[in-house]
Amino acid sequence: MKTSQLSTSPSNPHRLSVAPMMDWTDRHCRVFHRMLAPQSMLYSEMVTSDAIIHGDVHRLLDGHHVQLPQLGGGDPVALQLGGANPAKLADAITIAAPYHYAEYNLNVGCPSDRVQSGRFGACLMAEPKLVRDCVTAMITAANGTPVTVKCRIGIDDMDIEQGLDDFVDIVSDAGIPDASIHFIIHARQAWLKGLSPKENRTIPPLNYDRVSRLQAKFPQLRFTLNGGIADVETAVQYSRNHYGVMIGRTAYQSPYILTQMSGAIYHHDVPCRIDIANKMADYADSQISQGFRLAAITRHMLGLMNGLAGAKAWRRTLTEDARNNNASADIIRQATATLQDTINKMKEAA
Repeated sequence: MKTSQLSTSPSNPHRLSVAPMMDWTDRHCRVFHRMLAPQSMLYSEMVTSDAIIHGDVHRLLDGHHVQLPQLGGGDPVALQLGGANPAKLADAITIAAPYHYAEYNLNVGCPSDRVQSGRFGACLMAEPKLVRDCVTAMITAANGTPVTVKCRIGIDDMDIEQGLDDFVDIVSDAGIPDASIHFIIHARQAWLKGLSPKENRTIPPLNYDRVSRLQAKFPQLRFTLNGGIADVETAVQYSRNHYGVMIGRTAYQSPYILTQMSGAIYHHDVPCRIDIANKMADYADSQISQGFRLAAITRHMLGLMNGLAGAKAWRRTLTEDARNNNASADIIRQATATLQDTINKMKEAA
C-alpha cells in the first residue's frame, strides 16, 4: 500500500469535491459547478452496474465532462456505481472506459429503501468482505484509474468504533499492489430501519472526530470528510486535516459558497456572480440548440444570487419564465441585467 493520505497540493481535486445527489445534480448542474469550482472533483449520480450492462450506455455515461479551459481547471469527473456483484461492477467499468472518467466510486452509503432492495448502498457496510471483493474487481478492471468507496461511519446498531475500523481494514485489503484505497465518509450513522433517506441526512448527529480517529489509525489510506460542511472556514480547516472535503446540499442550495470555498482552498480568484450567470446563459444557448429546455438548466442556478438585492425577482424569473418550451437563454441575461441595475441603484442611494 502507498503511505500518503493527506495532500495540500493544488493539483489534488479531492481537496474539494461535490457529492453525487440523485434527482438534484445532472450534466447541466456539473457545468454550473465546474464554473464555480474549476479544479474540484465532481461526481455523477449513482448508476447501477446492471443499468450500464443492459441499458443505453451513451445516454447514461456521455455528456458528463465539462471542457472549460478558460477557467484554468481540468475536468475531473467521477462515475459513481451502485452494485454488489464484483463481476458486474468490473464489466460496467470496462464498458465505461471509453468515456474517460477520472475515478470510479462505489456507493456504500445511500440509505434508500430502493437501493437496499437491490443489495447495494449503505446496507453493504454489513458485508465488508463483499465490498472488498467488489473493490478488488473494480481496481483490476479500472486499469490504473482510481477507485474510491463512499460510505457512512456505520449503519443501524453497528459499533461505529470497532465496526468501522473493521470495515475499513477489510475493504482496504483489496489485494492490489500499490493501490491506496480512498474512502469518502459521510460522518453520520445511517439508520436503515426507522429513518427515511431525508431523515438520514439530518437526524443522526455528525461525528467528524470519528473520521479523524479513523485517519489516525490508518495513515496509509486516504479519507475525505463529507456531511454538513456549510461554510468556507470549516471547508478550509477540514481540507487541510484530511485528504479533502466533500460538499453536498450546500453546494446546490447556496452555490456561491462553493466558489468561495474553491477560491480559499485552491487560491484562485472568486468569479463574480453576474459573470457566472452570463456564462451559464452562453452555455444554455448551446444546449437549447441541441434540444434541451431552458428550465433544465436554470433549475440548478436558483440559489446563485442568494443574499443580493433583487435575488427574489431573479429567482422568480428563472423559475417561471424558463418553463415555456420556447424559452431562450436571453431570460437569464435579462434577469441578470435587471438584478445588476437593482444593485447599482442601491449603491447610488447609499
